Parts: sequence; structure tokens; C-alpha cells
Amino acid sequence: MSHTLSTATELAAQIIDEVDRLVKQAEESGEPLEVDPARTRLFELFVTAHGAGYLDEESQPDLTADGLCAALSERWGLRNAARESTANQSRMPPEQLVKMRHLWSVMRMWMEWTYAWSR
Repeated sequence: MSHTLSTATELAAQIIDEVDRLVKQAEESGEPLEVDPARTRLFELFVTAHGAGYLDEESQPDLTADGLCAALSERWGLRNAARESTANQSRMPPEQLVKMRHLWSVMRMWMEWTYAWSR
């Protein structure tokens, strides 16, 4: 059982790492995530996550739109940046805003695919 859990955790980590890499590529190239090749690759990762059962309610690891975006947000320090911005009543740093926009793009596409896949 622990080997299965370890394998599941490793696959989920690989999916998150690949989404992170795709976002970095989009930032560097200035290309939106919503166009190919990033969109197709993100969809392939979505299909992998779905096939592994990571999009199911209560799944562990959780790669639903909320779960994936929470992991990326934590990785990129967005939660802390938003808290600091609110506490200081200041704007978020520009590089964090870029990450936030990409996070919204990933979340929106992931949610749309989840909805369509369930229909």
C-alpha cells in the first residue's frame, strides 16, 4: 500500500512540476497558456490526472482545479504575497501578479475541462 501511495504522490508531483514548467515557459516566451502547444500539453496533464483519479472528490493527492492551484500558489509564494499586500495595503509585486494571472488561466482551463469531462 505504501508503494502505491508513493507512486501516486510521485505522479502527482510530476504533474505539478510539468504545469509549473509550462507556466515558466509561457512567461519567458510571452505566449498565453491558452494557445498551443501549452494548451495541448496542459490538457494532456489534465487527462493524466483524471485517469489517475486525482480529480475525484476527496482524492489524495488532490489535483482538482482547487488542489492544483493551491499547490502552485504555495510553490510560487502567492499566498504570502497576497497576505502581505493586504496587510500593508499595497500592490502585489509585478512578478507575483504575472504568476497570479497564469494561475487563473490554469484554474479556468482545468475547471472547464473538469466540467466538460463530467458531461
